[in-house]
Amino acid sequence: MTPPDIALSREDGDDPPFTEIRRLISGGDDDAAARLAAQVADASGDPRVEGRALVLRLGSLFNLGRVAECPPLLDRAFQALDDVGDHALLGDLYALAAIIAVQDSLERCIRHLAHSARELEQVERPRIEAVNAWHNLAVTQSYVGFHAQAVVAAERAYETGQLIGLAPGDHALPEIAVRWAVSKDHQGDTEGCVRMLRGVLDTWGRRTEPTAMWCVEQHYYGYAAARLRVLGEPAHADPALFAAEATGWEAADLRLLVSACTTVADGRPRDAIALLTDREVHPYTLGAAEICRVRAIAYQADGDFRAALAADREATRRSSADGEALRERLVAGARVQLDHEELTRIVGQYESEALTDPLTALPNRRHLHRRIAEAADRPAHAAVGVVDLDGFKAVNTVHGHLSGDLVLRRVAAILARTVRHGDFVARYGGDEFVVFLPGTDLGTAHEIGARIAAAVAAENWDALVVGTPVTVTVGWAALTDHRDLLSALDTADRAMLDRKSWVS
Repeated sequence: MTPPDIALSREDGDDPPFTEIRRLISGGDDDAAARLAAQVADASGDPRVEGRALVLRLGSLFNLGRVAECPPLLDRAFQALDDVGDHALLGDLYALAAIIAVQDSLERCIRHLAHSARELEQVERPRIEAVNAWHNLAVTQSYVGFHAQAVVAAERAYETGQLIGLAPGDHALPEIAVRWAVSKDHQGDTEGCVRMLRGVLDTWGRRTEPTAMWCVEQHYYGYAAARLRVLGEPAHADPALFAAEATGWEAADLRLLVSACTTVADGRPRDAIALLTDREVHPYTLGAAEICRVRAIAYQADGDFRAALAADREATRRSSADGEALRERLVAGARVQLDHEELTRIVGQYESEALTDPLTALPNRRHLHRRIAEAADRPAHAAVGVVDLDGFKAVNTVHGHLSGDLVLRRVAAILARTVRHGDFVARYGGDEFVVFLPGTDLGTAHEIGARIAAAVAAENWDALVVGTPVTVTVGWAALTDHRDLLSALDTADRAMLDRKSWVS
């Protein structure tokens, strides 16, 4: 698993536990940092202190690859910070939630990124937590491929750090522009790549002494020079940049790529080819295509143009695959947005928030009872259905309550678009919804129930909660006496449970 770059610098000089946690993270001892952060969070009676400790613990756990432990901790951290109103800490927490979510769901990742940026825009006073949060938001955006946004966030981190007197190297982020630059080369814009790499060396070389940067950032800065050299451009990377003690996948990947680029530039392409044979780097380091692109340059320098073309085509394929996946997610997101707009239109007629469920925007239990009471003035046969999510507990357990809330909202939108005009859908509580079908017999109700179940099953749930299927079971009852809704709901609920037992 990939760690987020946890921003580290002088902070909380009068707060020893947090100073020690950050010292441990800075030294690469994430296991000890996670343990100490857990102790601080568990011992604190202050929600803000608990939330801060959990943010640091989440980062350390992610660095260790213990992502399975993160969802319940995310829920706990959000709960702790919910009433604190600390936009900087919430922005940092959302940035971490995004990088944790991206392995399972790009859609959830993008939602968290948007929330992170929104929280950080509300920070009024420059402080270290805001610097850390902008730093982590920039890195997450860059990992996902939102390079332009990442550059803006990285500048906000640097500028905020300068306002509070941090050393220029504390939050230097050359990696953001380096990652964007090589992505341009992967797409055929080598001139753009060269210009951007030159900008990295000029900008950060002017702002700070490169060896004063965080260890891994020194590697990225040095790689900018090595990458220019392999493209035939004059550049020099101080060997001291790669002497910094940096551990983990990122530093190892960069050392491999720097060595390959330097070997080619020094006129030994076959040695570089041997160095890269059967090797891969993590896609978050510099994109999945980077090792293929460097391999292609090595083959070209060795005169093996057939192999160079094959490696370059593989680089293009990998780079294009990332864009295609993003486009698919954007199309799915557009459909979800249309569902949300339709749901908003439907519930816009509801005159009081007291009648609306705040999570899903559907009518709530009180509104359902009022709607059916009104229908009693126009006696007619009707049907009422109980819609229950199957195995919803697994969603919350595996992915956390934030993801569970997104699933409930999505199901609400599916129900709203699937029922007929004049039908009524309400969230009754928890993961249960109720559908009221006026003027409908049970045969037609079962047809509508089958349509609802099929629509939910057809949704691309892997884009939201990968590996956790989302389905519903619907039970129906005739509503012959509108004044006896509870009895009808009890009958529908038993029918739903019977159907669950029959299906399982």
